[in-house]
Amino acid sequence: MTHAAPFGPRDFQLVLLRRMADHQPGPVEDARHELGASLAEMREANRRWQAMVRSPRSRGALARYRSALGEPEQVVRRRIGDLECDALLWPVPLWPDLRFEVLAADGGAVWNEWLVRAPGAAAPELRTADDLVPWSCTVEEVARAFPPATPMEGSAPTRWQLRFTLPDGEQRVAEFCWGLLQRLL
Repeated sequence: MTHAAPFGPRDFQLVLLRRMADHQPGPVEDARHELGASLAEMREANRRWQAMVRSPRSRGALARYRSALGEPEQVVRRRIGDLECDALLWPVPLWPDLRFEVLAADGGAVWNEWLVRAPGAAAPELRTADDLVPWSCTVEEVARAFPPATPMEGSAPTRWQLRFTLPDGEQRVAEFCWGLLQRLL
């Protein structure tokens, strides 16, 4: 019996792409080819990730990310309201200007996990709906560009929606997967 290779950063990127494929199949296909992965490999990476997430012997989300992605590129102490946590950041080669961020409490419980702009990387200028191009911006960037923004529940665990008002007064809802813009509703 052969054992599968360790689950690593390439596999994790395939997991991110698998969920995004529901809304952006073209860019996902291009990214999958960039990784040199077949459709079967993407499905297998997702199956393995889901098995790790659902395993009764799971070591917890933070340990799972460290196992798959290695040591974070950066760990920053962050205050959110009255609570403090660690923001762990890992590079994501498919999106060099982004980082995968995990917010973790002192005991290791994961509060949030998504893609964010890399420290020092320029965020896109967001002024109109035309600037909201899929895969161009993160939840935080849209919320900052069009305040006030109201977070809403998404259609799946790794999806978020954000209701906001454009400068012309039009209300819109943006849908994100793993924190990256997928589409305007």
